[in-house]
Parts: sequence; structure tokens; C-alpha cells
Amino acid sequence: MDFGLFALVGLMLGAIASYFLMQIASKKNRESALRQAEMEGEVIKKEKIIEAKDKFIELKEQFEEGVSHKERALENLQKKLNVREFSINSRLKDINVQKQRLDAREDLFERQNRFLKDKNAQLADLHVKQVRALEEISKISAEEAGERLEDAMKAEIRSKSMSYEKEVVEEARLSAKRQAKKIVLETIQRIAAEEVIENSVSVFNIQSDEIKGRIIGREGRNIRAFESLTGVELIVDDTPESILLSCFDPVRREIARLSLDVLVKDGRIHPARIEEVVASMNSKIEDEIVEAGNRTVIDLGIHGLHPELIRMVGRMKYRSSYGQNLLQHSREVANLCATMSAELGLNVKLAKRAGLLHDIGKVPDDEPELPHAILGMKLAEKYGERAEVCNAIGAHHDEVEMNSLISPVVQVCDSISGARPGARREVVESYIRRLKDLEELALSHRGVVKAYAIQAGRELRVMVESEEVDDIQAGDISLSISQKIRDEMTYPGQVKVTVIRETRAINFAK
Repeated sequence: MDFGLFALVGLMLGAIASYFLMQIASKKNRESALRQAEMEGEVIKKEKIIEAKDKFIELKEQFEEGVSHKERALENLQKKLNVREFSINSRLKDINVQKQRLDAREDLFERQNRFLKDKNAQLADLHVKQVRALEEISKISAEEAGERLEDAMKAEIRSKSMSYEKEVVEEARLSAKRQAKKIVLETIQRIAAEEVIENSVSVFNIQSDEIKGRIIGREGRNIRAFESLTGVELIVDDTPESILLSCFDPVRREIARLSLDVLVKDGRIHPARIEEVVASMNSKIEDEIVEAGNRTVIDLGIHGLHPELIRMVGRMKYRSSYGQNLLQHSREVANLCATMSAELGLNVKLAKRAGLLHDIGKVPDDEPELPHAILGMKLAEKYGERAEVCNAIGAHHDEVEMNSLISPVVQVCDSISGARPGARREVVESYIRRLKDLEELALSHRGVVKAYAIQAGRELRVMVESEEVDDIQAGDISLSISQKIRDEMTYPGQVKVTVIRETRAINFAK
């Protein structure tokens, strides 16, 4: 019991001693940590002071550099101001000197004016005296003499002016002809175009005549289906290894040719397959039309053209005019217009654009009863082309009045392209008929003895009886024939009508 009590008291005394020892150690640790923190604070304080000093020195240097820079700028500005002030002072001195000179000159002019006034007054008095003396000698008043002199001078001046006017007009006419010929010749020589001739019949070559029977089909069902779907007539005759495709529409003829080529290579020829292939070729040709239009405008450097106009340009590839491929003709006209406009100093881009589009009225999806020039003008207006381009399209066959300088250029270039040898071809019968009609039309006029159509019908020479027709009537006959040709006949380009009146004096020496 006593032992347990002593142990308990020992434990309590040990715990109390440990508590006091821990308190003493904790106090020492706190004091040591406080001293450590104070030392670190002093170090940080010193570092911050050093950093502040460095920052201050840096800002001070920047401020001093900025001040020095501004001082140098002010010095330069002051120097410029001094130079300008010196220049202004020099100009002021020059102006003062010039003002003094002008003042002196004005004084001199004023003295001269006074002198001239005095002299004019003296001359006027002398003139009056001389006029009176002349009136007394000639017995004619000054007014009457002046009127006579004025009439004589007017007659002389009128005669000289008429002669001069005639010379100037003749010289201008010759100069204009020379310049026009020069521009046209240079334009033609700089454009090298292919001579493309098309017709309404295509020849499709086959490997053997056995394929003809397969194309015709049982009781002709294949050929009937093909013709009804394409609108092209197939001519299968005894011609070896060939079939003729006849159609006035080159687009339909090309679709038929491509379809027939696919069918022959595939070997399956029956109405269902024919319908499938023709539909496929229709889509392919439409894509080729758009591609041809895009390629054409890119080649010519024409931008901003409406997609529908581009498609119409592509359709020109499968159209022809008097045997001349329409797209090739339009490209040629566009290049001719660009060259001629450059020579004349006109807008080359607008002229080229109008030249390409001048015949789009020939390739619309529908066929309204309008001249192709008017239809093309309306289409160009519909798709946002400029007024100059629209007028050039509508006026290239004189359907509308020309109101821009590009219009006659397009008309001339269209004639140049169509009149080029080998560019166009007509059927022989219609060609001969047209020449005969030209001659008969000229022979129907009174006083006409002979008429000859020459240069492929582009010139009509008419001989008249000199005793029945005078020179004025010859001009009237030429005008009447040209008007009748324009109103009653169809012809490409233009027809020149030349009326010849010849007077002969014949004698015999015996």
C-alpha cells in the first residue's frame, strides 16, 4: 500500500517535472525562432532596399534618356524652324524686290498708256481729215466706200474658204481611209484563225457491216427508238463500214454520235439500253457545254460573266453559221475587237466582251420570233451586261442605232471574220440562186443594161445606159438596189453595189 502510494507520488512528480521542462524548451524554441525570423526579415529588408535603389536608378536613367531625346528633338526642330525662318525671310526680300520692280513697271506702263492715248487722239484727228479729203476728191462717202470694200472682201474670203474647206475635207477623207485601212490590215494580220467548216451530216465508222443489222434491230425497233430519242436520222445504206447521222442541230448530232459509239463498243443494243445511253450522253454534252464556255472565257481573259451567258457561249461550240463554227467565229471576233480597240484607244476589255457575246442570240434554249441581234441584246441586258456591250450586240446588224464607239468595231470585226476566205460555206444551189437573184434584182431597174455579181456575191456591178441615165440618176439607182437587197434578200456580211455609167465618143480615121 505504501509502495503504491510512493509510486503514484513519483509519477505525479515526474509528470510535473516533465511539464516544466517542456515549457522551458518550448520557450527557448520560440525565442530562437523569433530571432531567426528577425534575422530573415532584416535580410529581406536589405534586399528590398537594394532592389528599390536599383529600380530608382533605372527609372532615373530612363527619365534622363527621355529628356535628352526630347532635347535633341527640340534642337532639331529649332534648327528646322531657323532654316524655314531664313527661307521665309529670303522669300520676303525677293517679294519686296519684285514688288518694287512691278511698281516701277506699272509707272512705266501708265506713262506709255498716256502717251498712246495722246497719239491715238492725234491719229483719229488725222484720220478724220484724210477721210474728208478723200470724200472731196472721190465724191463718195466713207460709208459707201466701206460697204464696197466689205462686199469685195467677203466675196474673196468666201471663195478662199470654200477652196480651203474642199482641200481640208478631201485631205481628211484620204487620211481617214488610209488610217482605217491600216488599222483593219494590222488587225487581220495579227489574228490567225483556223478555217472551220461544218455541215449537217456526220459519218460514223464501224468495224464491220454486221453491226448495221444490230443497230437496225428486229423489224427496225432499235433504229426507231434511237431516232425518236435523239431526233437524228440514221442513214444505213450500202456504204461500206459507215453510217450517216443527219440532223441540222449539231448538239443532237453529237449526242447521237457519242451514244452510237458507246452502244457499238458495249454490244448491248436494245431500246432500254439506247434510252439509258442517250440520257447519259445528254448530261455529258451539257457538262461539256459548260466546260467549253468556261474554257473560252478563261482563254480570252473575260471575267464576271453570268453563268447562263457562259453556258450559251459553250453552246456555240455545237452551232454553225453558214458552215462556220459559231464559237470559233465569236472567239475570232473577240480577238479582232480587242486588237482594233487597242489601235483606236478604246476599252479593250469591253470590246472583247461584246465581240464574244455578239451572236448569243443564235443559241437560246427557246427560239422566239426575233432577230438574233435583238434577242442577244435582250439576253445581255437580262444578265446584267453593261449598256455599251448590249448596244454593240444589238447594233451589229443595224437593228438598233449605235450609241457607243464599240458598236461599229464589233460590226466591222464580225464582217471581217465572216468574209475571210474559207470561213463560211453555203450550199451550192442556194449560192447560185442568190447570185442570180442579185443580178435579176439589178436588171429590173430602168436604164440598167448589164449586171454582174462578183466576189462570191459580195459585190454587184451594174452597167447603165448613159443616154437614159444621168449621174444623179445613177446614184439613185445604186441606193435603190442596195435598199431592195437589204429588204428582200438574205445574205451574210454586206453587198457592195457599184453603178457604172460610161460615155464613149467614137470616130474613124479613113
